[in-house]
Amino acid sequence: MPEDFQVNEVLDGFPEELSDQSSVAFVDGDGEHLCLRLEKTGDNTEYVAGELASLADCRPFDVGFCGLKDRHAVTTQWFSLYRPGMFEDDAALIAQVSECWRVKAVCRSTRKLRRGEHQWNHFTIRLRQVSASRDAVDAALESLKSHGAPNYFGPQRFGFGGANLDRAVHIDPSTLNRRRRHGRGRGRASGGRDSRKNVLYFSAARSWLFNEVLADRVVQGSWQMPLPGEPEAYATGPLWGDGGTSASGDVGQQERNIVACTPELAALFQTTRMKPERRPLVAMLKDLNWLWLEGDVLELDFFLEPGQYATTVLSDIFELEDMSLSHHTQSHG
Repeated sequence: MPEDFQVNEVLDGFPEELSDQSSVAFVDGDGEHLCLRLEKTGDNTEYVAGELASLADCRPFDVGFCGLKDRHAVTTQWFSLYRPGMFEDDAALIAQVSECWRVKAVCRSTRKLRRGEHQWNHFTIRLRQVSASRDAVDAALESLKSHGAPNYFGPQRFGFGGANLDRAVHIDPSTLNRRRRHGRGRGRASGGRDSRKNVLYFSAARSWLFNEVLADRVVQGSWQMPLPGEPEAYATGPLWGDGGTSASGDVGQQERNIVACTPELAALFQTTRMKPERRPLVAMLKDLNWLWLEGDVLELDFFLEPGQYATTVLSDIFELEDMSLSHHTQSHG
């Protein structure tokens, strides 16, 4: 059931709920962007963004959001719509939107929402048919709370059946650097869509290489500690870029050796201008709490940073079966 997987986006400086739940015409501020906090079930983020663009009669580029959220879940997140000088029309638009999704909060902002700008994703998840003993589960969750879990990218990142990886090896890396002649890519041209798809496939390749390095560190038992040569003071892995990795010494060589095992993916980064970055190897769950409900039902409540995957983190101690087939959609933000 979608109610078993709930995600609420936490964005500092934005209201959580309408002050008057009987009305949706609550607009504060004078920025050019109308921001709507929507609750949705059965629709993924990109679909909602497209529908909002149609309702607002604006370009898809003018709709912003912080992260992708599940389709097969109850999710709450913010969207921004670029509507300069259209304050008087906001109430009518909000009423239209409320016919499709529950509008939980509204405000005006001076900036478009962009990916990764939110601070946390708040998860409330119910696991059913938990077969292990309560004592064993409680002990595993205490360990997870204290030490975290390997911060893998989830399988959703790679597309259904790994299709994004398959497509990645066939893209032209030079297209990732080209600037379109007409403006900054706000048009609807097929070239713009192709470019966005290429970035998606490129990101999948980058995520796969990170997972390979993390898996090696897990086998070594070093995924929770920084090694000499890491550029951070905590354990990190590479988000590959031009020049490969920013790590040096033995750990840098180790990462290069692992990436060299998949030369078709490594080749993607040889001509791009993507700067190498780092990602923590450990995902820590903030304020993890759990409650045993009737029988074998366990409810979990916790926060994760943007880009971390709840199902992947929980898979470190549970063998999960996704009854909603949500591997077709996103399960992070």
